[in-house]
Amino acid sequence: MSRAKHVSDFLGLTKSTVGLMFMVVLVGMGERMAERFLPIYLLALGGGVISIGLLNGLDNFLSAVYAFPGGYLAERIGTKRALLVFNCMAMLGFLMVILIPAWPAVLIGAVFFLAWSAISLPATMGLIARVLPTRKRTMGVTMHSLVRRFPMALGPILGGLFIGVWGIETGVRLAFCVALALSLVAVLLQQKLIEDDYRSASADACTIEPEKNPLKLFQFMDASLRRLLVSDILVRFCEQIPYAFVVVWCMKTIAKPVSAFQFGILTSIEMATAVLVYIPVAHLADKTTKKPFVVVTFVFFTFFPLALLFCRSFWWLVPAFVLRGLKEFGEPTRKALILDLAPETCKAGMYGLYYLMRDVCVAVAAFGGAFLWQISPTTNFTVAFLFGVAGTIGFARYGTDVILTRR
Repeated sequence: MSRAKHVSDFLGLTKSTVGLMFMVVLVGMGERMAERFLPIYLLALGGGVISIGLLNGLDNFLSAVYAFPGGYLAERIGTKRALLVFNCMAMLGFLMVILIPAWPAVLIGAVFFLAWSAISLPATMGLIARVLPTRKRTMGVTMHSLVRRFPMALGPILGGLFIGVWGIETGVRLAFCVALALSLVAVLLQQKLIEDDYRSASADACTIEPEKNPLKLFQFMDASLRRLLVSDILVRFCEQIPYAFVVVWCMKTIAKPVSAFQFGILTSIEMATAVLVYIPVAHLADKTTKKPFVVVTFVFFTFFPLALLFCRSFWWLVPAFVLRGLKEFGEPTRKALILDLAPETCKAGMYGLYYLMRDVCVAVAAFGGAFLWQISPTTNFTVAFLFGVAGTIGFARYGTDVILTRR
């Protein structure tokens, strides 16, 4: 076996997954170049603070409700066709912002491009489950998570350069032009590389036709997957209750507040930590069992808000953000476990249903965190920690693993 073949097999790379990676990087790069600067763009267009609030609310809402339709469409017309539809939706949103420099048009366009990641995720996970053997699913999900970090890191830098050279309004619109061009290239590569999986529906574990009613599809969710979902919701409460206030704690509340630049360094430390643990953990999880890695991940989620309570300066925050980066320790493993526990014939649909139910519930935590913060930061962080403890212990006690099969 050649070295290149050995590496591609180890990383779970196939023609279809390579096409998927290109799509994630190209569309993600364009999205991150432009999307991160939408709040200041809205202000420049006269939208005011309310428009920023609407944008943020829209982002959270769409991330929750788009997951299930994305999975259903992937089951209905095939992953390749579904991804084409999702990419065209994003391009339509980009085009609206480019052609109409008005804040209402930005919000309408955001309906099409903001939730691209959420609506395409079930389809991409379904594709990984289809083209990779069970023993390589965690690695496939990990590679997807890993390449997503590149546009997350580089996109805002490029978008910032555009604004620095051409100003806010022109710079943001030019960034959306680049996003449109990159999405078009992604469509061409995606259609060339990803295998067509469209098939006529056949009776099996789910239904004869892909199920469009989430309540009916829920009946086919295995009890093991339901237990993972409940624990995941509790742990995400732990994450989201303090999420919006982490930057406030670091820059405004602690005894020795950090600067914006220092907070950026802390964020980079978090991201670097996540990238370093991805592939080794995926390799181990594919060779052994997945549950222990998910439990460890939930532990890292749980202890981050508690750790923040004892961090009052930059150098104490550094290990806390390393801890925050370690929450990605078993995140791809958790996603792979969802795929393993979902019925074979409706993995994309079930994945979408899982995220619909999880994110709708967790959206409550984002609002509740503000009320807890008004009581005190200690209350916010402590309540978050307790939710994490409940979710972690629940999954450690009642969570189910899968029997690893070699195929």
